[in-house]
Amino acid sequence: MTYPWHLFLMGAIYIIAGIMHFIKPKVYLRIMPRYLPFHKPLVLLSGVAEILLGIGLFFKETKNLSIYGIIAMLAVFLLVHFYMLSSNKASTGFPKWLLLLRLPIQFALMYWAFIYLKV
Repeated sequence: MTYPWHLFLMGAIYIIAGIMHFIKPKVYLRIMPRYLPFHKPLVLLSGVAEILLGIGLFFKETKNLSIYGIIAMLAVFLLVHFYMLSSNKASTGFPKWLLLLRLPIQFALMYWAFIYLKV
């Protein structure tokens, strides 16, 4: 089966995003909710998850599992988005309108992954 090019684009986006957790971990550490323990391991673990899930999109045997994993991961990442809206300090200088815009984008990303279950 031939997959649409945008499925490969999605996979590449998640792989690059995951790699960034290792290249620029401080960016991700700054936005970690204070109530979560083990910030650095969680940042690295989420990077590994993004990389593996992105790679999983490229193979028929793992595509659907990766899609469910991506949707679950994005749902968990909502914690960070809501945390950043909780105070000026948590927003790390991002304007509130941008933080609010991230919420529907997160759901759009979930939907983007979901549509490939039928492919």
